[in-house]
Amino acid sequence: MKKPSDSGALTFEDLIGLGGQSARKSYYPELLNKIEELEAERNRYKWLFENALHGIFQADLGGSLCKANRALARICGYPDEQAMVAGLNFATDLLFSEQEFRLMTARLVQDGQLFLYETRLRKADGQAVEVSMNILFRNYGDQPVFVAFVADITERKRVQQRMLSLNEELEQRVDERTRELVGLNERLQREVRTRQQAEHAMQQAKEVAEAANHSKDKYLAAASHDLLQPLNAARLLIAALQERSLPESEAGLVDRVHLALDGAEHLLKDLLDISKLDQNAVQPELQSFPVSRLVEGLQAEFEPVAEAAGLSFRVYPRDLWIASDFRLLTRILRNLLSNAFRYTKQGGVLLGFRAQGEQLLIQVWDTGSGIPVDKQESIFEEFCRLQQYQNQPGGVGLGLAIVDRIARMLAHPISLRSVVGAGSCFEIKVPLAAHSPQSLLAAPPRHTLDMGSLQGSCVLVLDNDPGILVSMDALLSGWGCEVIQAATLEDAVELCCQSTPDLVLADYHLEAEQTGLELRGRLNTAGLQQIPMMMLTADRSASTRRAFRDAGVPVLNKPVKPGKLRALMTHLLATGVAD
Repeated sequence: MKKPSDSGALTFEDLIGLGGQSARKSYYPELLNKIEELEAERNRYKWLFENALHGIFQADLGGSLCKANRALARICGYPDEQAMVAGLNFATDLLFSEQEFRLMTARLVQDGQLFLYETRLRKADGQAVEVSMNILFRNYGDQPVFVAFVADITERKRVQQRMLSLNEELEQRVDERTRELVGLNERLQREVRTRQQAEHAMQQAKEVAEAANHSKDKYLAAASHDLLQPLNAARLLIAALQERSLPESEAGLVDRVHLALDGAEHLLKDLLDISKLDQNAVQPELQSFPVSRLVEGLQAEFEPVAEAAGLSFRVYPRDLWIASDFRLLTRILRNLLSNAFRYTKQGGVLLGFRAQGEQLLIQVWDTGSGIPVDKQESIFEEFCRLQQYQNQPGGVGLGLAIVDRIARMLAHPISLRSVVGAGSCFEIKVPLAAHSPQSLLAAPPRHTLDMGSLQGSCVLVLDNDPGILVSMDALLSGWGCEVIQAATLEDAVELCCQSTPDLVLADYHLEAEQTGLELRGRLNTAGLQQIPMMMLTADRSASTRRAFRDAGVPVLNKPVKPGKLRALMTHLLATGVAD
């Protein structure tokens, strides 16, 4: 306020229009209100400054700390803000580096502000605290200053560092697991390659084995005729000798030779059968037929065997029809009966039939020594013979293996019950036929064979093997037959036309890929269809059997059993047809 003597000088009141007494009195209350508002605003900002959660400080560009609040003192570890301001030179004490301060202020002057500026402040104990600052540049009169708002981010940094560490650790573990997986994958790939190589080698070995097995089977099939031809000739010669009156010593030798040939024949037939079953060359021909047809052939075959062994042979047939393959089912029962007679020393063998629902149980009982429980599965394997029968002649352990394979092929379940010292029972289940053909219910009457009826009969024998011709001539001549020999198909036709024989016995495989079955067609063409004919062959294939059946020509498989040959010859001469 100016004095009265200062009339020429202008005062602050003059400048704002309050120079006169009246003016002052008029604006004073309003001015006081403004001053109070300013004071209240200043106090409010002061309170906010002092009680803010974030640290706040003000400093000049020279690095001097002008003001700081309690929050900043707490962040930096000082007892209060006064102690902090009094004891610090900002640039040298609060920040760790003057160079950083200069760079920060340069950016601040240039941009006027810095947001989220992260740095470290030195605490009272010398440790560092991580902070984030928002900084504003201001001019207070002629004095440029900056105001900073500070947030403690130490914990956030610690978490970030921990997360970074965990992430690095995780990445390291991922890398390790990746390397492990890569290594494992490489090992697996090596194993796969090794396995593929092994499988390829196994496949090649399998193909080689199959080729060798096929070659073996093919060889056996191709060689069967040549193998059985000399055996057939020997059997016929032995049969001729057995029917002659020989001294006892020579007769005994002939019987021994007969037994040896019989064993060789069974072994060869079993090997050929196993070979055919292995290569699926045997196909069943299912049909309906009466049990009586099955029984008649087996009785005729095994009654002499039982008589020679001094054993009983009982058969209990049923007047039923069954559905199966006649030839294969007969083979099963023939093998079972052969084993029963071979391994039974006293007592006998029984062939029984028992209906059970839609099945027929065919049972072969014997009073032999029995089979131990632990051997009742293995006896169906190839070349398996029980220890007590190892030195017994007459088998090599293929009979039951053939039975098992044929039974599985026909879907006829087979089972075994046996008691050591008491005997055994082999049982096979065969389905009953859905219906019995009415036209076949009455079985044709069996012809009574007169074994002397062969006397004087003219028989033509067609075979390309001279040994067979000699053997057949010896056997048939002993039966009183007049024998005509032919080595070729053309010779046989010519001889038949010259002198009509009563019966023709023809081998199937001849020279130049000709067959004995062709003779039937040529005889029919020549008007000689009335001449009965039978085939003698080692060929057991399904195709040849069908060909014989279609031509109506009966067949005997080599080696020919003289008893069967004589019976069939007598029957053909008596009726002119085969059953």
